[in-house]
Formats: sequence, C-alpha cells, structure tokens
Amino acid sequence: MTLNGIPPAPRGVPQINFVFDIDVNGILNVSADDKTAGVKNKIMITNDKGRLSNDEIEKLVKEAGKYKADDEEVKKKVEAKNGLENYAYNMRNIVKDEKIAGKLDAGDKEKIESTVNEVIDWLEINQLAEVDELEDKLKELEGLCNPIIVRLYHGCGGDVLMGDAGDMPIGGYGGGSGGGHGGGSGGSTGAGPKIEEVD
Repeated sequence: MTLNGIPPAPRGVPQINFVFDIDVNGILNVSADDKTAGVKNKIMITNDKGRLSNDEIEKLVKEAGKYKADDEEVKKKVEAKNGLENYAYNMRNIVKDEKIAGKLDAGDKEKIESTVNEVIDWLEINQLAEVDELEDKLKELEGLCNPIIVRLYHGCGGDVLMGDAGDMPIGGYGGGSGGGHGGGSGGSTGAGPKIEEVD
C-alpha cells in the first residue's frame, strides 16, 4: 500500500524527515525528525572561511566613518589654501598689469605687492597650515587689498579691472571677507598654482 504515491519505508528502516533552511547570513540550518524513534535533532552549518565576523564588520564601518571625516578635513584645507593662493595671485597680477599699475597710488601698489609676497612665502613655509590659519591669512590680505581695489574700481568707472589682469570681478571682493572667499576660490583664471585633490 502506498500513501500519496510514496511507498512506505520497509519494516525496521527509520522514517526520517529532513528540513533545510538558509538564513540571511548564509547559515544552513538542518533539522531531522526520526518518526520511528521519536527523536528530533538540529545542526547548523556555517561557512566562515573568508567571511568577516560581526565584530570585524563593525570595526570596518567605524574606520570608514573616521576616514570620511579625515577626507572632509583635507578637502576643507585644500579649498582654503586654493582660496588664499588664488586671491594672492590675482592681486599680484592686477598690480603688475600696466593699465592698472599706472592708476594705482605708488604707496598702495607697494603695500599690495609686499603683502602678497609675504603671503606667498608664508604658504611655502606652512604647507600643513590649518583651515582657520589659512582663512585668517585670507582675511588679512583682503582687509588690506579690498579698500585699495574698490577705490581704484570706483575711480576708473569699473572698466580698468575688466581687462586681462585676472579678469577679477571686483564686486565679489568689495563686500568683506564673505565676498572674498567666494571670489577667491571660484574666480581663479589659472594665474597661480592650484592644489588638486588626489583620491
């Protein structure tokens, strides 16, 4: 006699049901139920070779978060350094342009040149300067240059600074350090060296 088309196990042969289950972690759970003896058993089969433990995964996640924070800090430094360098080289180009230099007061021209040279020398020495140091240097340079350039801009009707000397949008620098940051980091025309991020 058969049950649902399956012949019964011969007498004396244990009737065992197996259940296989794989969970989300790839662990195989096997349960066996021996109907004749009334015994149940379970076994767990794992494949840990080449797999990371939960502790190792958690450690990697924490390290990734730390590296992300470090990358953000490096990015801020690069942007701050680029902003200061671009502004300094733009100012150097402006005072060296013959059309502009002739309209600048000799004392103002000398102030800008000497301060710009000091900043460029400082940058050479302080390659590992922090963001706040770089931003403070930019504010100092803007504090000296902005009033002079604004006076020159208004005195010449604005046309003198729209030539080849850096194509500096003077309106961007006239509003204090906030405008200076925007113009310094975004208004570069390749006048000076630029630091690029490397992955």
